[in-house]
Amino acid sequence: MKLFNSMTRTKEEFVPIDENKVRMYNCGPTVYNFIHVGNARPLVVFDTLRRFFIYKGYDVDFVVNFTDIDDKLINRAIEENSTVKDIAEKYIAEFKQDANGLNLYTYDTKNPRATEFIDEIEEFIAGLVAKDVAYPLNGDVYFDITKAKDYGKLSGKNIDELQSGARIEVNSEKKNPGDFVLWKGKKEGEPAWPSPWGDGRPGWHIECSVMAKTLLGDTIDIHSGGEDLQFPHHENEIAQSETLTGKTFANYWLHNGMITVDGTKMSKSLGNFFTVREVAKVFDLEVLRFFLLSAHYRSPINYSYDAMEQTKAGLDRLYGVRDHMEQLLGNDIPGGRDEDLDKKIVEEKKEFVDAMEDDLNTAKATGSLFSLARDINTHIASGAKKDSLQDAYDVFMELAGVLGILGRRDEIDASEIEALLEERKEARKNKDFARADAIRDELADRGIAIEDTREGTLWKKM
Repeated sequence: MKLFNSMTRTKEEFVPIDENKVRMYNCGPTVYNFIHVGNARPLVVFDTLRRFFIYKGYDVDFVVNFTDIDDKLINRAIEENSTVKDIAEKYIAEFKQDANGLNLYTYDTKNPRATEFIDEIEEFIAGLVAKDVAYPLNGDVYFDITKAKDYGKLSGKNIDELQSGARIEVNSEKKNPGDFVLWKGKKEGEPAWPSPWGDGRPGWHIECSVMAKTLLGDTIDIHSGGEDLQFPHHENEIAQSETLTGKTFANYWLHNGMITVDGTKMSKSLGNFFTVREVAKVFDLEVLRFFLLSAHYRSPINYSYDAMEQTKAGLDRLYGVRDHMEQLLGNDIPGGRDEDLDKKIVEEKKEFVDAMEDDLNTAKATGSLFSLARDINTHIASGAKKDSLQDAYDVFMELAGVLGILGRRDEIDASEIEALLEERKEARKNKDFARADAIRDELADRGIAIEDTREGTLWKKM
């Protein structure tokens, strides 16, 4: 499998540190608000990578953190006349609701909170101070970027460029303008913890370094996130982690492209963003997941209502194929094999896997799934043979599971629908076409479409 490593700016063959094991860290949300569609993209993309690794037989340790102490939480607590802890609890719960709708974390995922690692953070900072690469200043502690080896190697900028263009806290007493804070001294009304440098709280960058090191080790296989995190966040993670341990922090850095709206980056600062919760009022969130996988993860993707409608139509077609197969396999259809379909199953499964192994090309992989769906429909139309259809169903659902789709089950009383279809069958047999049509109309009013085939009458949710 090849992955595009942002550090080397090339596609590289993925070789894990330990055979058959992958350690992944993905930067998670700062839990002060609902997540928006842009926040959802790295969560969906790298959850899909995790699913593919598991499909390939790897044991995956996957960490997606919660930043539960930060200026943004403090400000939101003030706005809502609440506490930082209560704000974090509220929006972690809201996040989990969105995550469930996006089909995230079907498998075990570690979701550490920064505040659970205060002791480890203090120990990490103390190690940097002891190495004389970090320095206390008026209750704060800063990292000296001139002491880091190859600072800027991820973003590809030199220190002068970084210091002139960085979004950093202004402090004229710092040794260098680009030095970033590891520990923030206590301010009135803010949460604080005791430390060797006085009461305070951790900076943002140190939180991820510590959680990754503690849960996954000094060197991890993959660190991922949105491309907007390359600098300063990931750059600073690398500097402090590698300076402390003397080891490579992550062997592969993966970054997804941004979401645009009318060609402009989606962001809260521009006010052109849509929260996942807002999307859920119009579309099932599985549609959003499928949309986010419809383009290569490193490419920008333009969000629009029309694009979501097109995605929904495509997803509905795949659900229709799934449901059609399940009903046929539940009926008494002839056994035997269809050599043409058997061949197509092998070919399209290979195409799917090849696409995923080529830097997680979900757009191409999705195309292979649609091709398989088309071939299945052709097979059904020519007279389904149960053995080949069962194999097709198994592969179809297997590949859909890698993408995290087609797992939804509508809460429909199937037995009641089957009873109505049996009544309709008897009505047609007795030439009571008025009653047969009335049953069709009744089902349509309930959102159920029916189709008369040689294998019997099939139904699906419209």
